[in-house]
Amino acid sequence: MFRKWLRRTPLALRQVMKEKTRLAVAVAGIAFADMLIFVQMGFQDALFDSATQPHRLLEADLVMTNPQLQTLFSVKSFSRERLYQTLSHEGVESVSSVYISLGQWKNPETRINRSILIWGIEPDAPSLNLPEVKQNATHLKLLNRVLFDRAGRPEYGAVADAMQKHGTLEAELNSQNIQVTGLFTIGASFAVDGNVITSDSTFLKLFPERQPNQIEVGLIKLKPGFDPTQVQAQLAKQLPVEDVRVLTPEGFAAVEKYYWESQGTIGFIFGLGVIVGFIVGIVIVYQILYSDVSDHLPEYATLKAMGYSDGYLLGVLFQEALLLAALGYVPGFLIAIALYQLTYAATLLPIGMTLARAIAVLIITIVMCTFSGAVAMRKLQSADPADVF
Repeated sequence: MFRKWLRRTPLALRQVMKEKTRLAVAVAGIAFADMLIFVQMGFQDALFDSATQPHRLLEADLVMTNPQLQTLFSVKSFSRERLYQTLSHEGVESVSSVYISLGQWKNPETRINRSILIWGIEPDAPSLNLPEVKQNATHLKLLNRVLFDRAGRPEYGAVADAMQKHGTLEAELNSQNIQVTGLFTIGASFAVDGNVITSDSTFLKLFPERQPNQIEVGLIKLKPGFDPTQVQAQLAKQLPVEDVRVLTPEGFAAVEKYYWESQGTIGFIFGLGVIVGFIVGIVIVYQILYSDVSDHLPEYATLKAMGYSDGYLLGVLFQEALLLAALGYVPGFLIAIALYQLTYAATLLPIGMTLARAIAVLIITIVMCTFSGAVAMRKLQSADPADVF
């Protein structure tokens, strides 16, 4: 049976390859649609990944926040006393606090101010899972010492280059003189262009209007053997829900992601772009298949007269659709990778090709082309042998 199948004339392949110009147009159209879908999905994933990257770097088993917090970049504070209350639970080993606020970084070269996210941490307590923070803990204990995000936007100045040459850098943050003593990597996002880490003492000096007992994030470390989910549920019953909320780090990141998915407009725009790309692909493939069927309608009618069934001819049409999907997917995939690299170089957003996205777009392409073939099928079914004789 397999040998018999191999001896069959590859009608779909010959139909596709016969008209080189039409094939080129079809491949270009599908590649464009795939590229558009890849770019939209890539930007959307980069949005979520960059927005939730800091959440996943928090060195804690549980995280305490204000219950009204929706996004880290418009954070609300709560009383530090609520964090200390968790120490009464037998499973809590230690707690630490984090201050977060937007500040103004002055470019040392251009003297232009630009917003930057400032993290105020306790130098001696676990906070962010970054080796540079632990290595520079002693430096951060001194006032006006900060660490700078090397993956921040270049508009902040050539801070990383200056650090490599001189080891330190004098700069201005919130109109106060500070000294950069180290670098770390978090990266820019759609909300902020860079980050600065400093001690809680320096943070309060940079924001003199802030109350020391009002913090943005509380980090809770558990003793070995205690399940974070169970402790989270127990603490939720002990603490007033109108004051604080206790989450796992994954749950904390999920809150941020939900904000960008449902509350922000950017996620909706990217989702709409995927739909537009899908529709564009359907229209292009349908036009190609419809034109192919129309041009070869007498031939299809002849095949019917020779005894070939509608099912066989429809199978040929679907094979053509799948061939076009495969031929168009490859250049679309390669162009998308190039655009990802270009976007990363220009914006420093964490964007790149993933296996899951590559498979998802391949499936979308197959569905897109198959649907177009199903629509063009109606024209093929009208092929009547009487039209030939």
